[in-house]
Amino acid sequence: MLVYPQLATGALCQFPLRKSRRSRTVTNRAADGSTIKLADPAAEITEWQLEYAGLSDVEAASLQGFFASVEGTLIGFTFLDPAGNLLASTDKLDGEVWQRDPLLTVTPGAGLWHLTNSGGAGQAIAQTLGVPGEYQYCVSAYVRASAGCSVGLIIGEQTVQQPVGEWWTRVIATGTGAADADSMRFGIEVPAGTSIEVYGVQVEPQVGASAYKSSTAGGVYPDSHLASDEMKMICTGVNRNSCRVHVIHANHI
Repeated sequence: MLVYPQLATGALCQFPLRKSRRSRTVTNRAADGSTIKLADPAAEITEWQLEYAGLSDVEAASLQGFFASVEGTLIGFTFLDPAGNLLASTDKLDGEVWQRDPLLTVTPGAGLWHLTNSGGAGQAIAQTLGVPGEYQYCVSAYVRASAGCSVGLIIGEQTVQQPVGEWWTRVIATGTGAADADSMRFGIEVPAGTSIEVYGVQVEPQVGASAYKSSTAGGVYPDSHLASDEMKMICTGVNRNSCRVHVIHANHI
């Protein structure tokens, strides 16, 4: 799959980063003067302005190679939002996008979710995303349990165990998947016979966790495009390069 490349540090971009979203509302005015307004999600456009400075020659070559592979604005690719949460429905863990093991019960609380495993083995709640396995990812969540235990953070085929107790703790894990994978599974595994409370589940295409961002639709944007047929890579010193990249995703394309 064609996917926008990460830098050697595991980051997708540098600061400053500019993200904008434009949406449209359709208004129908009736003969009696009344109006009906409806959202038009098919017309939504999301754009990112990515500024790079101090790129190594290897990183610069990677961006230039990607530009050549998509032939400028011609070919679509998958873009992972560096300013968002890749997961969908992060404030609704009982939503359809979440895959739950059969013995895991999910019930809402006051701004949090209760996960109870009544089985004799670990039970997970997760999402499978259409993202590349060779990327570096960070999974995080705020978790607490009345009795000390450990929870598993799922990154592809690996599950990283993290300790939790009665106080809220942000558990964090980083990792990659199989190099040739074009999808990854992310989530939380609850140990046997355990009940935990959780909120703020987040997956990011980088090696560290940022502030939690509530997400409805998720931050994976397939069929994104570059907005220009020209990429200016400027050499600013020995093994130092800079450029600007404009990425656009339009629901109607």
